[in-house]
Amino acid sequence: MAKRILIVDDEPRYLRLLEANLRTEGYEVITAQDGMQAVSVFSDQPVDLVLMDVMMPKLDGFGATQRIREFSNVPIIILTAKGDEQDRVRGLDLGADDYLVKPFSATELLARVRAVLRRAQPPSEAGQSRFFTHDNLKIDFARAEVWRGEMPISLSATEYRLLLQFAHHVGKIMTSEELLTSVWGPEYRTDKEILWVSIARLRQKLEDDAHSPKHIVTRSGLGYLMPPIEE
Repeated sequence: MAKRILIVDDEPRYLRLLEANLRTEGYEVITAQDGMQAVSVFSDQPVDLVLMDVMMPKLDGFGATQRIREFSNVPIIILTAKGDEQDRVRGLDLGADDYLVKPFSATELLARVRAVLRRAQPPSEAGQSRFFTHDNLKIDFARAEVWRGEMPISLSATEYRLLLQFAHHVGKIMTSEELLTSVWGPEYRTDKEILWVSIARLRQKLEDDAHSPKHIVTRSGLGYLMPPIEE
């Protein structure tokens, strides 16, 4: 079944161009022309991926991303001419899975779409025990569910894949390049900004105190690890 992609952009010419490129690759496409319409369209029908412009009337792309994240972990790629670090971090911090600065080629866009959809697929856990625990953190691999104590935690597909990297390598320091290549793909191995924001978001969700983490710890100059639990 073709993946359904929601394109959100207030520029009709740009909307038509994106739609044509995605349909050529076999994707089903629906569109919205502002953030308010995007939230409404998204609520009415299942979507596999959202391509979200930022500068739009009524509700901008940051606001629409924030609204969607209140009830869905669907992958979101921000598409915008606002390429400043502050804006990129803001988009990622609101829960976007990737960020593409205009202008970009159709080839680059399609590569990002394939990469994000690939990350959204549930990872195979064949041969693994069903449950993993690390202090008050619990993962049910079979159902892709995460709990902090008694509280279920909602993670995006990217956040869940990042967490699995740590859960599968407890006690091992993983470099930024290793994590970026494993979770996002080799084409992202130098994109440390997206890793920093994703780890910060993961800590906010998993840790009792994100400023003093016990599940995902930084080793300055080396990388990150999930430390072994002391008996």
